[in-house]
Amino acid sequence: MTQQRSRTEPRGTGETLVEVEGLKKYYGGDGVFADPPVKAVDGVSFQIQRGETLGLVGESGCGKTTLGRTLVQLETATEGTVEFDGTDVTELTGKRLKQWRRNAQIVFQDPESSLNDRMTIGEIVREPLDVHEEGTPAERREKVKDLLAQVGLQPEHYYRYPHQFSGGQRQRIGIARALALEPEFVVLDEPVSALDTSVQAKILNLLEDLQDEFDLTYLFIAHDLSVVRHICDRVAVMYLGKIMEIGATEELYTDPANPYTHSLLSAIPEPDPTVQKERITLPGTPPSPRDPPTGCQLTTRCPAKIHPEEYDHVDTGTWNDIERFREVIRERSRIDLSVRDRIRRSLGAFHRFDDIDETVADMFGDDVPDEIRDHVDRAAEYVKEGYPDRAREYMSEQFDGVCDTERPELYPVGETDRLSYCHRHSGEYESVDSVLGRGSDGE
Repeated sequence: MTQQRSRTEPRGTGETLVEVEGLKKYYGGDGVFADPPVKAVDGVSFQIQRGETLGLVGESGCGKTTLGRTLVQLETATEGTVEFDGTDVTELTGKRLKQWRRNAQIVFQDPESSLNDRMTIGEIVREPLDVHEEGTPAERREKVKDLLAQVGLQPEHYYRYPHQFSGGQRQRIGIARALALEPEFVVLDEPVSALDTSVQAKILNLLEDLQDEFDLTYLFIAHDLSVVRHICDRVAVMYLGKIMEIGATEELYTDPANPYTHSLLSAIPEPDPTVQKERITLPGTPPSPRDPPTGCQLTTRCPAKIHPEEYDHVDTGTWNDIERFREVIRERSRIDLSVRDRIRRSLGAFHRFDDIDETVADMFGDDVPDEIRDHVDRAAEYVKEGYPDRAREYMSEQFDGVCDTERPELYPVGETDRLSYCHRHSGEYESVDSVLGRGSDGE
């Protein structure tokens, strides 16, 4: 098995190559009667230094791939700017956009589906050179053979087809295609997630060698936190379309600041079975990107959420039950009622949501404070009557805190230029570490 090499010092020249400001990517939502848009990327800002590797992590569906595709203009930004070496590429069109695409490429997650089985390997890697009319046909063929050699393949592979190669070899072909035009910036969209562990190590080592040889800048998208720690200089943690924390890799891993980062890192398996590690499990599921929270994106699941002062006496388990109940109400409010249901509702004969009583009984035990029980019962009655929107508003009026109503800022934390998206870093509230029962060293 090939061992991954450890990175000894951060890369990056200190010069900004990619600067993203207020980037949004929404899908749908056009038209008077359309559903709300899917907010895949919802106001993201960060920088990538020339020569560094920025990792982008987060659970499935958080918008990582959409963000990467938008940076290389495979997706059109809804709002915001992406400046590449001082040029806003979101405004480029036609020949200018085609010319810029020489400088930014992407390696896709699935090495099988990203290659055309009807084309030879040589044709696949040569295609970008043909599109941009680089040199003569003979020069293009020689360059492709050189690229194949640089990624660990043989010149005779030029005439073979993708199905004749293993997954690791196909990913090497994808990397060669991305490097054909000698780009400065490459988005690596989970480039090793579909590969065996031993093959992953070889591909990661190859990517590091190519970065040194071609002076490349990477955005490395992944869900494997161990891989990210190995290869990345800085890490951005993403949740529901928003950057929750960004900073130097080792500092972020050893002393996480954001509650979501705490949760992600606590899920990393510990190789030593004698080491006791507390797992921070987030309750519930991520909200729909069509209907994200008004305040902090993590507010419905956050283990360090700031609650209204009048409910300071309520325990964590009860708060989790409240949040789960509010999630049920949110889902009910998204159900379109038929004409018949609306008529029944107007006549007081609506029974479609009567099962809400069973939900309340399952979620809340007998030791819930009376004031909480009264509010829950009132909201449940609104749902039974066919007005889940009214129940949702009522629960918001009773239980919303600053995390529910206001978007936080990216506050500076730690000793470097690390930033965390959380109200608790404003200095007005108890710290995240204190709430989660951790010391300043993250233990």
